[in-house]
Amino acid sequence: MAEFDVIVIGGGPGGYVCAIHCAQLGLNTACVEGRGTLGGTCLNVGCIPSKALLHATHELHELHENFDKMGLTEAKVKVDWKKMQSYKQDVIDSNTKGIEFLFKKNKVTYVKGWGEIVAAGQVKVGDEVHTAKHIVIATGSEPSGLPGVEVAFDEEVIVTSTGALSLPKIPKSMIVVGAGVIGLEMGSVYARLGTEVTVVEYLDAITPGMDAEVARSFQKILSKQGLKFVLGAAVQKVEKGKGKAAVSYKLRKDDSEATIEADVVLVATGRRPYTKGLGLEALGLEVLPRGQVKTDAHFQTSVPGIYAIGDAIVGPMLAHKAEDEGMALAEILAGKAGHVNYDVIPGVIYTTPEVASVGKTEEALKQEGRAYKVGKFSFMGNGRAKAVMQTEGFVKIIVDAATDRILGAHIIGPSAGELIHEICVGMEFGAAAEDIALTCHAHPTFSEAVREAALACGLGAIHA
Repeated sequence: MAEFDVIVIGGGPGGYVCAIHCAQLGLNTACVEGRGTLGGTCLNVGCIPSKALLHATHELHELHENFDKMGLTEAKVKVDWKKMQSYKQDVIDSNTKGIEFLFKKNKVTYVKGWGEIVAAGQVKVGDEVHTAKHIVIATGSEPSGLPGVEVAFDEEVIVTSTGALSLPKIPKSMIVVGAGVIGLEMGSVYARLGTEVTVVEYLDAITPGMDAEVARSFQKILSKQGLKFVLGAAVQKVEKGKGKAAVSYKLRKDDSEATIEADVVLVATGRRPYTKGLGLEALGLEVLPRGQVKTDAHFQTSVPGIYAIGDAIVGPMLAHKAEDEGMALAEILAGKAGHVNYDVIPGVIYTTPEVASVGKTEEALKQEGRAYKVGKFSFMGNGRAKAVMQTEGFVKIIVDAATDRILGAHIIGPSAGELIHEICVGMEFGAAAEDIALTCHAHPTFSEAVREAALACGLGAIHA
């Protein structure tokens, strides 16, 4: 039996960050992880490997679309799928080994195996029971499947996002069920590799919750890239046939039915908290109807001394949200004032172009009845974007009509995932659009489009 101040169950972004920060704050900390490698879904079968494939296929897209325009003779390029998979794995390995190094550096005890909370203050891993004053549940999430429809996943023909990252070969055709972040990112990867991709979505628009204007523009751009969309379609059945799979759906607008076939079907309809084997029921720990562990404002569960963060609790299932919660909880456990500002958590889709957002959408503000102003600027007016032939998209900043305080921002365009953080910092400090507009931005950079959108909230952009 080993005794600790804190035991974190789960070595994903929320768990490993919480463990390291606890150790930095002087707490004797252990992290329990059963996967065999640290980093959780994000580093092993999520954010990081998908970005590797997105990067590789973006380079391929640039070669085919823009090299000739830049005066570069197009070379004959052959896609070596096995080698691309090896590159992806190298990226995963370097990241997961990096976390093991950080554990050693910060003196976090890495306990390999699946953890079960047998009582308050006690975590069983294998045959050994470890004790701690504080236990943190950071067990992440898993693919949720298709609500109301039984799907037999084989991770080769009918796949989750995990299987989609490691298909045995590049398929000629793919159906993506779900037009959210995961579905569109993976759909983009395979479309660039020559796969005929059809996206089937229950709602009448892609990327639920996104600013509607950005979503419409995004769909048009993806359609030009070859993705096909069937919207307002309720999937009735997903079946595997002779080497192929079929998706049957009913259109919500007229109840008409159709069946389409493809080599691979990716079901990307969201994720659910993963809490199997933790022993929550026996502890009497309160779980919400959708599977999240119920916590208070300080991440405390209904059982004293047991906390939860990340995908296991309410809120957006984002790695950086989990990291922020892990940092905040570590501060709280060390007797400090940990805090997460949930109004300033950005979201990014890593397609080409990227899509990024933070704060309120126009639709949300209209529903609240709040008066607002919008400043927009197209990348068509940005010199850097023109130079690199990435002029599709725009920056949109939404401000309070009376105070000019930034309420939200939505960007579709080059490096959107990087540009959004200028707005995040501004919002964290209560900035007005004028504060952004009066700040000198280097020329030529994509960031000038953010400044121009801020100017458009006032007298108007210069280059529009």
